[in-house]
Amino acid sequence: MEGVDVRQPKKKPRNGELKKEEKDSNRLISSVRVIVEHVISGVKRCRVVKDVFRNTKLGYDDLAMEVACGLHNYRSNLRLAHY
Repeated sequence: MEGVDVRQPKKKPRNGELKKEEKDSNRLISSVRVIVEHVISGVKRCRVVKDVFRNTKLGYDDLAMEVACGLHNYRSNLRLAHY
């Protein structure tokens, strides 16, 4: 996919240790992953995304996800405006 970057943390070798650079890289990957997981959690607050979607009309599942993402962005921007 275009614009998608997959990064996996380095695993500790058997009977060994990770180098400092690898630990720093893992820490960076973890910090980004936490942000992504929080966003996914925020989107899933809309029940239509979390539960089984029973509408069989073409394109409605994408529309439901877009609406959920829009609501999450709205809530996030509203929260930032108060600071």
